[in-house]
Amino acid sequence: MQRMIVSFLFLIVLFASCKKDSAPSFNAAVKAALTVEFDNIAGSEDLKLNNVFYYLTANGDSIKVSKLKYYVSNFSFTNVDGSLYTIPQDSSYHLIIEGDSSTYEPEFNIPEGEYKAVSFLLGVDSLRNTQDVSKRTGDLDVTDSAKGGDMYWSWNSGYIFYKLEGISPQVAGMMGKSFMYHIGLFGGKTSPTLNNLRKVTLDLTQRGTPKVKAGKETNIHLTVDVLKTFSGTATVKLADNSMVMANPYSATVANNLPGIFSHAHTHN
Repeated sequence: MQRMIVSFLFLIVLFASCKKDSAPSFNAAVKAALTVEFDNIAGSEDLKLNNVFYYLTANGDSIKVSKLKYYVSNFSFTNVDGSLYTIPQDSSYHLIIEGDSSTYEPEFNIPEGEYKAVSFLLGVDSLRNTQDVSKRTGDLDVTDSAKGGDMYWSWNSGYIFYKLEGISPQVAGMMGKSFMYHIGLFGGKTSPTLNNLRKVTLDLTQRGTPKVKAGKETNIHLTVDVLKTFSGTATVKLADNSMVMANPYSATVANNLPGIFSHAHTHN
């Protein structure tokens, strides 16, 4: 009996020791690397440009995608203790380009800790839209034809936040089978426009909270479902709206866009 008690106490101590060791200790004064991966999909499938087969939207439209580009910016991360860390502005603008894997995983340096939420803007904020071109470098460089050169309206409206192009048999008339969704507008520089900037906030507690620690690799894997461009707060039918740019209907599409982002899982 005494031997059983001793063995039982040993197991308790061992379990407590293992449990303690498994809980990482964090130092908020130390920063560590965190990547946020944007994985573009179409429903349950990986998105492929100019795919052989059509993807089907929730409202029954068939699409093939030839181009997908979008800006994500103004990132902030909420710790489980409630504190908020905001990425410095100059490091907070990223252009995701389907077909260019080098753009898929923006990397950030944030304080060590466990984080329960991430927030970012889909688009480029009004301040950066109106700053001198010398302040708009990197992914915001509109003279770079390979990246952001086609993501800017030089007139009053500034950056295009979200660009989705392709073909659909539901599109007829002058457009042939092509559709073009260029969603921008930040409120206007010289005269008022719509404000189609949209904030995205994702709960990270359901599929593995990121535990950011120096010397370790942490990755937040997000999926971006292009089919949800056409559903959510409103049903968007290609037969009725095949070309959406600066027209008022762009706000309807913009309202759907936060819903295209989901937290798939976290790699710690």
